[in-house]
Amino acid sequence: MYFEKAGKQNTEKTLEVVRDAIKKYDVKHVVIASCKGYTAKLFKDANLGVNLVCVTHVTGFEKPGQQEMSENVRKELTDAGVKVLTTTHVLSGAERGISRKFGGAYPVEIIAQTLRMLGQGTKVCVETAVMALDAGLIPYGEDIIAVGGTSEGADTAIIIRPAHASAIFDTWISQILCKPASKEKGV
Repeated sequence: MYFEKAGKQNTEKTLEVVRDAIKKYDVKHVVIASCKGYTAKLFKDANLGVNLVCVTHVTGFEKPGQQEMSENVRKELTDAGVKVLTTTHVLSGAERGISRKFGGAYPVEIIAQTLRMLGQGTKVCVETAVMALDAGLIPYGEDIIAVGGTSEGADTAIIIRPAHASAIFDTWISQILCKPASKEKGV
């Protein structure tokens, strides 16, 4: 499925696509990106019957020392059985600090930019799936569904078999379930 424009307005339809794919492909694990909790709560409330992992922005993403997801939202999610992961972003992290300090592009940033050619949400899906695998929150060697978006909400879902960051090029995207057809954001 292709959405006319990127953005939060596609979140509920992305959830429908994911729900259908879980049944069709018997997927047991879903990794979703959620900064403040809107997408995570929507997926939690859908009772998908899977291991649901929410990957947040790293603490300090917007402001040094601050986490975008409130403790109340985090507690609501974890109390409902959602695993919430906050850690260094695998496709930026320390390498972004080096490039900001010294200029230039480095290999991990090139991977991220290449994935963005398929949309910001695709990059987010790959990144969060690898992060969840590295944290031990999903099993190695299994296809999972990863959900990401452009800015807010979710507009991209893929079936992916992530590899650990140390072997990131072994990651395999088997299907793109939905994504924006346009880089332009909707309202």
